[in-house]
Amino acid sequence: MADRTLRGKTAIAGVGETIYYKHGQSPDSEFKLALQAIVKACEDAGISPHEVDGFASYGNDRSDGPRLAAALGVKELKFSNMFWGGGGGGVCGAVGNASAAVATGMADCVVAFRSLAQGQYARYGRSGSAAAVMGDDAFLFPYGVMSPAQRFAMKITRFMHDHGIKQEALRGIALACYHHAQKNPNAVMRGRELDAEKYDASRWIIEPFHHLYDCCQENDGAAAVIVVPADRAKDTQHKPSYVMACGQGGDHRSAAPVHNMPNYPSSHFGKLAPRMYAMAKMSPSDMGIVQCYENFTGGVLMSLIEHGMVKPEEANEFLVKENLIVEGGRMPLNTSGGNLAECYMHGLELVIEAVRQIRGTAINQVARNDAAIIMGGPMVTPVSSLILGSEATL
Repeated sequence: MADRTLRGKTAIAGVGETIYYKHGQSPDSEFKLALQAIVKACEDAGISPHEVDGFASYGNDRSDGPRLAAALGVKELKFSNMFWGGGGGGVCGAVGNASAAVATGMADCVVAFRSLAQGQYARYGRSGSAAAVMGDDAFLFPYGVMSPAQRFAMKITRFMHDHGIKQEALRGIALACYHHAQKNPNAVMRGRELDAEKYDASRWIIEPFHHLYDCCQENDGAAAVIVVPADRAKDTQHKPSYVMACGQGGDHRSAAPVHNMPNYPSSHFGKLAPRMYAMAKMSPSDMGIVQCYENFTGGVLMSLIEHGMVKPEEANEFLVKENLIVEGGRMPLNTSGGNLAECYMHGLELVIEAVRQIRGTAINQVARNDAAIIMGGPMVTPVSSLILGSEATL
């Protein structure tokens, strides 16, 4: 059993991302965006794109591995993988799958990537408009439950009610993300500062918990990371970010249809997080870098609690802007702006920011940068999380 681990066997050696455009405004196709991000990640690692031999993605990405391999001139394709499930639940799982392929010798240099061009295709988070529906939708659509925000509203409302958590906790998360984006030149919300008054005055998207600024962006662009064996990472251009653990899956019957999962008010990390910490041989208190996927701020709240980063009874007091920003905060959160204010790249930008934090090259650099936790898209199923570490954590 001791050998059945990802801990320290692989590392992220390169990261790449395109310009992040507002949805529908990319001048390039989704496939071209993916190629651009992968080439930039290879350049960052000092690795030729011809040396890539595997691809891993998620969120129903349309840029498949064999086609990418042909366009990049890959010498031999050894691994091509897609994480099931929509949205950003698979962001960390895709990196974990890439790491598993490298750790087991199935491949030697695997790219985890995500690309979106919503002008070329439909808006990702738009509610359905089909003439007829089936499955869950047949039960939900008649009651107006169509969009992701509507589907998640009841879970978050119940969770906040059960634990006595107030709207101000969600506001603190949004304020911190927008604060960090102001220094990030690639953030779509740079130059659009957010304060408490502006947050409170913004229109409701879904009552009673989500204002406009509680909701993620919709963007075009692409991002990629290069995963290689740990010993090879030491010879690349940057300080390696070692994969310490990855967890993926969901709680018992978390995918039960029509909102019938037993643990209803959950982000689905309850069983996953302890397994991941055990693999990493680390605990929540070891995490100096915290990057959490925000489809909505309510999902961040639930994720932080289920990963042991915040106790539910302390959420109202702890989740304020002052505790969540780099400048003196007790738990700096989403230090590049996250899905709320940097971009909506289904969370892969959070992985890239964690790598930059570990390298010590982030724009909003944290002081404790040896260990990073990244939490994938909450409330979808399956979900996934990832722990990265510097050499000091091995």
